[in-house]
Amino acid sequence: MKTLQELLNTPRFSDLIVLSTHKSLEQPIESAEITETPDVANYIPQHTIILTTAMNYQHDQTGLKRLIRELKEHQSAALAIKTGRFLNEIDPHILEYASEIDLPIIKIPDTQPLGALLHQILSYLWNDKTQQMTYAFDIQNRFSDLLMHDVSNARFIAEFGKIINVPIILLSPWQSIIAHSRHFSDEGKPASHYVNQLSAEDFRKIDREKSAFILKDTDHKPVQMTCYPIKVNHYFPFYLLIVTPENIPFPISEFAIDQAILVLTLMLYKNQEVNKSFEHLKTDFYSQLIDAKVNQQTRNWLDLGKSYGLIKSKTYQVAIAYCVSSEETKHHVRYQKEEGQIVGNWLNEFLPLRLKDVAIFKLRHTNNLFLLFQTPQSNTEEVLIELVEELHHILPIQLRFAFGNVHETVEEIGDSYIEALDSLEATTQLLYPEIIQHYQPKGLSGLFEKLDLKDVHYFCEQTLKELAYPSDDTMIELRKTLATFLGFNCEITKTASELYLHRNTIKYRIKQCEEILGLSVQNTENSLTLRVALELSASR
Repeated sequence: MKTLQELLNTPRFSDLIVLSTHKSLEQPIESAEITETPDVANYIPQHTIILTTAMNYQHDQTGLKRLIRELKEHQSAALAIKTGRFLNEIDPHILEYASEIDLPIIKIPDTQPLGALLHQILSYLWNDKTQQMTYAFDIQNRFSDLLMHDVSNARFIAEFGKIINVPIILLSPWQSIIAHSRHFSDEGKPASHYVNQLSAEDFRKIDREKSAFILKDTDHKPVQMTCYPIKVNHYFPFYLLIVTPENIPFPISEFAIDQAILVLTLMLYKNQEVNKSFEHLKTDFYSQLIDAKVNQQTRNWLDLGKSYGLIKSKTYQVAIAYCVSSEETKHHVRYQKEEGQIVGNWLNEFLPLRLKDVAIFKLRHTNNLFLLFQTPQSNTEEVLIELVEELHHILPIQLRFAFGNVHETVEEIGDSYIEALDSLEATTQLLYPEIIQHYQPKGLSGLFEKLDLKDVHYFCEQTLKELAYPSDDTMIELRKTLATFLGFNCEITKTASELYLHRNTIKYRIKQCEEILGLSVQNTENSLTLRVALELSASR
């Protein structure tokens, strides 16, 4: 951006004379306007130089003070007055006031037509803008070429830092360093020195818009940093940090940086989609594997799954990783989808560093993740809890794990998965589920818990008659005796011993039960039906 001093130093503007007194004339200048309107300050952009004959003030120059004050308030660059036509000289009091509030007053000679001067100034400024625009598009073309050649994030950031000649850092959505320019070194000047100074509140501010901060460099001197959100995702952006942006050389403009950020966004999005395509293949494989036992498929799963992290082992255990939604996000489908994607990337980056042989993939038609643990380790739960707490410290994500049991063969991975699903289902009614949820066998009644309650009630009453939901003490004792008798496979001696009753008492009570039920309780089919009904009616 050109300054007023640079414009005045240009030979073609040598006849323009600054009449007021100022310490510096380095104020930026972006445009010029011809006007005779007293309230022009309300209708012009910042950093504009005003050209005028001041015809409205030829009889009373004191009104110029108000114009000068308003122009200063709107950050105008200067007020240039053509003398000789309406004003022969500018009142010294006006010049003194302009010097006091620091708005330059420039004298335009009466030989200089305002229209021609305006054209010259705009041509001078626009040449600067044209150069910036041309350079911005050159940068876009250069980076687009890098994109087409599938360069890495590190190569892209290195090239970006080389072009703008200031240090830059690219961060992941969880604020870890993905890449940085060559201005940094791991020993004397690490990129983490600057990243670690940004607080959680700072990152929330960057999430909303481009933000600037004053940090400390390695010598504890103040340094400026400008941070841009790279919105590959809507809710969880990447971050581009530019250190000392004030040192970016001409003709690199904000527009040029925007063009580079646009290409960077496209590159990160492309990488994300390429990674998704591989994840889809992995999902397809493991989906077939967990259904193999049900579909009675016999395949060489170990060979097929080698590239997807499946290994030969004596133990296989499945866990489902899921997120607990808050009141604000439980109805936001897009948020939940991005949240699941972030969790998948987070676990893929950090879990293999702490636990061996864990395969991770996304479950179909959900935002949940499938984790297959193939090597027993004593600290598995401890590691998972640490990861959950670390992620929650950075992002508003509550990650949880629902585990199935350990199984011994590849074909039984599907069993562990079903158990993990049951563990997950058990947490659905909990507001604050535990970080680790283990599988709990449901028993016989668990098989029927999804049935309509009325249907279960009807089945129990039709099968057990008065013994289904007794309130009378006699019926309660008969039901207890029947349940114990069936539990001991219709053995009278064991039943009598369990209930501390005589064998004849047991025989008498069983006969009473058969009369109430209208069937023999020792019949194999009847026995099974009665046991199911007793279990269901006891749990309702």
